[in-house]
Amino acid sequence: MSAKNKLPRSAPDSTAPRHNARESWRIFGIMAEFVEATERLSAIRPAVSIFGSARIPSGHRYYALTEQIARLLSDSGFSVISGGGPGIMEAANKGAFFGKSPSVGLNIQLPMEQNANPYQDISQTFRHFFARKFMFVRFATAYVVMPGGFGTLDELLEAMTLVQTKKSREIPIILVDTAFWQGLLDWLRERLVGEGMISAEDLDLIQVIDKPEDVVEAIFKHYEKRGFTPLAEEHEMMLNL
Repeated sequence: MSAKNKLPRSAPDSTAPRHNARESWRIFGIMAEFVEATERLSAIRPAVSIFGSARIPSGHRYYALTEQIARLLSDSGFSVISGGGPGIMEAANKGAFFGKSPSVGLNIQLPMEQNANPYQDISQTFRHFFARKFMFVRFATAYVVMPGGFGTLDELLEAMTLVQTKKSREIPIILVDTAFWQGLLDWLRERLVGEGMISAEDLDLIQVIDKPEDVVEAIFKHYEKRGFTPLAEEHEMMLNL
């Protein structure tokens, strides 16, 4: 390597000890976030996590559809978990709030502050996305994925990856609204399966359902022969999530 391509030798960073100390204390904050959330959410099972866009207004059909699904789930005995914000998250919390089971909001602190919706029986605020995402998975009996953007796709693909790699137990992952999801499903089949990036069976991890009643029925059908309580091996799996 020629001299001109070498990185310049930097002077010792006098602020490094201070930054290292802050990083160490930050770890304790992360631990506290996990402990507090786990204790607060431990009694909400069985629960269903619902995801979708924060940008959907209350008059939109996606909002009404989400609210209806959440109400049916709540009246059927499922706590409903959402991200606690506006749009689809609000619709999910609202439907559950007026149902028979708890409405749970996992809120996140953002640079452009996310306002918590008012329909939460249990509201937990996180500073770290990864701690919040862990709780969505940790306590979910099923995932219901409404139309949404990057965050929704992130949650969907992470859930599929965790089940595919056996890092999480297999739960129903339900996409709602065929018209919205069809293009993505076609691409997954044509490109990822077609080019050997995933197995064709991996797409069996997800279901596409349009009717609210069918969403609830699909979740019950998945658990009809085993119950909602995690099996011993599943509990051990979740401890190593």
